[in-house]
Amino acid sequence: MSDLVVRRARPAEFGVVGELTVAAYEADGFLDHASGPSYAGQLRDAARRAADADLFVAVDEADVPVGTVTLVGPGSAMAELCGPDEVEIRMLAVAPGGRGRGVGEMLTRAALDRGRELGAGRVVLTSMTSMTTAHRLYERLGFRRVPELDRTVAEEILLLAFTLDL
Repeated sequence: MSDLVVRRARPAEFGVVGELTVAAYEADGFLDHASGPSYAGQLRDAARRAADADLFVAVDEADVPVGTVTLVGPGSAMAELCGPDEVEIRMLAVAPGGRGRGVGEMLTRAALDRGRELGAGRVVLTSMTSMTTAHRLYERLGFRRVPELDRTVAEEILLLAFTLDL
């Protein structure tokens, strides 16, 4: 992990970050659902994420993005779950070639740190039931499941809710 750095994404990287996000979701079959094409467009639109939220990247020693995460505040056009005094983690993605290096954890910790800087009391997120690797990461970092906040999208995709008090 020492050769990786997490920082805000730069405008010149938005295209690469968008494609990285789509590639990560496709690699694990997360876009095989009915919502695939429209959600792929949202994943690809890193410029919008950077305009409406905090967009972070993990870069390797050559300054090439290998992962990304978006941190959304209440009132943002990208907010799906967060309320007042909360921030929301969205679209955590690690390039298939960058996995196994702690990239996802570094990005999640950066999002948590930013949430603290913003004075949020809690972080919320949702995750597809099939994203079990991410679930293990969230639980290891202290997130807890909140089934009453689970929701269904695209009529068939159950999103599991997790929270962490900051």
